[in-house]
Amino acid sequence: MSYRGRFAPTPSGPLHFGSIVAAAGSWLEARTRAGEWQLRIDDLDPPRVAPGAAEDILRCLEAFALHWDGAPVYQSTRGEAYRAAFEQLQRSGLVYPCTCSRRQIAQRAVMGTDGPVYPGTCRNGMPPGAAVRTWRLRTAGAQVEFVDRVLGRQQRDLERASGDFVLLRADGVWSFQLASAVDDAEMAMTDIVRGADLLESSARQILVLEALGHPVPTYAHLPVVVDAAGEKLSKQTLAPAADAARAGELLADALRFLGQEIPASSHADVRTVLDWALAHWDLSRVGRAPRNDRTSFQ
Repeated sequence: MSYRGRFAPTPSGPLHFGSIVAAAGSWLEARTRAGEWQLRIDDLDPPRVAPGAAEDILRCLEAFALHWDGAPVYQSTRGEAYRAAFEQLQRSGLVYPCTCSRRQIAQRAVMGTDGPVYPGTCRNGMPPGAAVRTWRLRTAGAQVEFVDRVLGRQQRDLERASGDFVLLRADGVWSFQLASAVDDAEMAMTDIVRGADLLESSARQILVLEALGHPVPTYAHLPVVVDAAGEKLSKQTLAPAADAARAGELLADALRFLGQEIPASSHADVRTVLDWALAHWDLSRVGRAPRNDRTSFQ
C-alpha cells in the first residue's frame, strides 16, 4: 500500500508553534515519500470545541502551505462507525460497563506513565443500583509491542500502563482511543507521525486496532515543544497562536526544532522553506528528547 498519513488537531483553539512542528513533520514525511496527507478534525467532545476553531485551523494550514488531500474528515460526523466498532468489541466480550468516578479511581489507582491506572474495580460486575458512567475495554494480559521510527522499540503491558480504558462515556461521547483507531483504519492510514505526548495513546489504539482485526500502521513520535517551565505547549498553557504573517520564519524554526539544518538564508518565505525541506527532510535527524528551550525557536 502506498503511503497515507494525516494530521488530526483538536479544534479547542488555534494552532500554535507545537502544532506547526507536528503538522510540518507529518506533512514532510508524507510528501517526501510520495504519499497522501489527509486532515482530520478531532471534534469528538463538544465542550472542548471552540467556536470557529476548525475553520481557523484550515486557514492556518493553508497560510503555511501545508495543503492536504481530499476533504477534511470531522469526527463529529462519524458516530455510526464508532458505534459499529464498539458493538463488535462488545460481541467479543471485551467491553464492560463501569460506575467509577474519576475521584473514586484516583483514590484507589496507582499512577502510570499517562495518569492513574484504572484498578479494574468493575471488571467483574458493577455494584447493585449504581449508574453506568463509562464503558471500558479489557486489557488483562494485553501486551503491545511496536517499533517507533523515532523512539525505537516500544513495549507496553497495558494492564499495568493504563488499565482498562474508556471507549464510551454515559453522555454519548466516544473516546479518543476508539475514534482515532477506527478512523485510522477506515482512512487506510499506513503511517502515523505525531507528537510524543501521544505515545501512550498509540499503544492503546494498537490494541483497539488488533481487537477489531485491522492492520496496524507504522508510528513515528516527534519531540514535543515545551515552555520555559517544562510544560507542553498547548491551549491550556496559553500557547500563542501561530502567526501566519511569520509563516516562513516559524516553519524554518520548526524544521530546526526537528533537527533539520536549514540555512539561515532559506526562510524568506513559506515556499522557499518548503522547497528546501522537501529536498533535505530526514526523519533520522529528529531528536528523541523533548526540548525545554522553545524561546529560542519563537
